[in-house]
Amino acid sequence: MKLNLISTAILFSLIMVGCSSNDTTTDQLTGSGSISIKYDNGYNGNDLIIGAANSANSNGENLTITRLSYIVSNFRLVNSTGEEYVFPKDESYFVISQEADLDNVVLPEIPAGEYTTLKFGVGVDQEKYLQGAEGQGDFLALAESHHMMWSWQAGYKFLNFEGSFTSEIVTDDTEFKIHMGSHGSSLDNYKEVTLALQTNVRVSDEMDSSIHLKIDAAKILVSSNNIQLTEKSVIMVDEVKSPQIAVNVTEMFEVDHIHNGDGHN
Repeated sequence: MKLNLISTAILFSLIMVGCSSNDTTTDQLTGSGSISIKYDNGYNGNDLIIGAANSANSNGENLTITRLSYIVSNFRLVNSTGEEYVFPKDESYFVISQEADLDNVVLPEIPAGEYTTLKFGVGVDQEKYLQGAEGQGDFLALAESHHMMWSWQAGYKFLNFEGSFTSEIVTDDTEFKIHMGSHGSSLDNYKEVTLALQTNVRVSDEMDSSIHLKIDAAKILVSSNNIQLTEKSVIMVDEVKSPQIAVNVTEMFEVDHIHNGDGHN
């Protein structure tokens, strides 16, 4: 009995030490660090390779993709106590382009802590757009250089998805173009994405970390809404299909894994 009591006391002490150590982990993170976000574009479970043929989607359409670009913006991080950190808005607009090998977003000077949730927008919000051309800073030129503008009056392309396709009905190789965005202030297709992180991402003045996202571009056409290129292969200013595509795009992102402690630059 005495031996059992001693064993129980030792076990209890070890548990308390472990709990104490866990409780102070976040408190030991001080200063700030960088979080990088990798946008790893794929198609239906495979790597997305520009100019390569892909297996048929559920609509029986075989796509060869020549361009996949999209705008991500307005990054926020929710920490382990539920507080939300908003990355500075004027620095929070990026182009992801498979064609140009732009696949990484770096968010510097994130306050030290553990973060459980990543939030970001797809596209450019009306608040930013209504600041006018001068209010866009360097992002306007960046967007134009990567084919992410119609014109200033028409607005940004939030998604530029192009290539060719065939199907049972469309047997000749046929061009497709999906340009989705808001059209001035009359049709707002800006959407937001919220992703729970399966492992908390940690940052401090001694630790930079990264979030690796997997993107399934097949969901642009086939997700909550079913968009058939066989019916319409060029979609731009479309009050029905464009908002449907905007919803589908928010569903193509998922968290693959977290790298904590990639160093400090």
